Amino acid sequence: MSPPVFTHSACLGHDTGAGHFERPQRLGAVIDALRAGIDGIDWREAPRATRGQLLRVHDASLLEAVLEQRSEQPVDLDPDTVLSPQSAEAALRAAGAGVAAVDAVMAGEARAAFCAVRPPGHHATTHAAMGFCLFNNVAVAAAHALERHGLSRVAIADFDVHHGNGTQAIFDDEPRVQYLSSHQMPLYPDTGHRHERGAGNIFNAPLPPGTGSRGFRAAWEDRLLPAIDAFRPQLLLVSAGFDAHWRDPLAQLQLAADDYTWLTGELRRLASAHAQGRLVSTLEGGYDLDALRECSLAHVQALAGPAG
Repeated sequence: MSPPVFTHSACLGHDTGAGHFERPQRLGAVIDALRAGIDGIDWREAPRATRGQLLRVHDASLLEAVLEQRSEQPVDLDPDTVLSPQSAEAALRAAGAGVAAVDAVMAGEARAAFCAVRPPGHHATTHAAMGFCLFNNVAVAAAHALERHGLSRVAIADFDVHHGNGTQAIFDDEPRVQYLSSHQMPLYPDTGHRHERGAGNIFNAPLPPGTGSRGFRAAWEDRLLPAIDAFRPQLLLVSAGFDAHWRDPLAQLQLAADDYTWLTGELRRLASAHAQGRLVSTLEGGYDLDALRECSLAHVQALAGPAG
């Protein structure tokens, strides 16, 4: 049975301008792939995140910068991150999707859920939008799980090719949240070294350019999956970036769709062992449209399949 997919048409309205890698066609490619490849998807409309939900992880100054921008023209927040007149609504829906998905799995409506949204989130820090990201969608979801549902152990597994510096920084001293990331190094944002441990809750597995399936799987099997197992999370969140694929233009890892199928199954196995199967995944990067179609479909199919 397919997991519910939370999305919203407003996420297509976030206009980053001609030639930008983080473009509306990315989300269109994901949605088209899921519609064509999976029968009977439970499509759900992502609500807006509330101000209170956002303020759990973001400073009021960032909310003001994103939500109260009055310019009729796109504004560059940094060399990579664009705010258009429609971006605030997209950002609210992208963050709200994760909140709604957490509520759904915590209520037992589904064991797993996927958020097909943009802009992505894992680079956004408490104070700043950056790296294509406006609000940190997975961090908002994690904080909601802690505060609304009273959880004491939430794990965030991030397999985007770029390190989720924002997510790590937000939870660096929060032992209730475990953050684990595989990512290429060196590469933007130049964070995510193995020695970065936070309050003992941070686990990074940097991979050199050219790493393929064997090295990627070894990093998860040897370091990251055992750490999740030992943490025994009550909820598992996933930052699902597909830009470690060999076709992606922004990095040099050499993964294929089968690698995402494998890791998704392993994460589902751990969610079943410790969290009553509860897993919420949210789209992050992935900038080759063909690879994005293939990998996002593989990921959601694995969310629907048997665990492990």
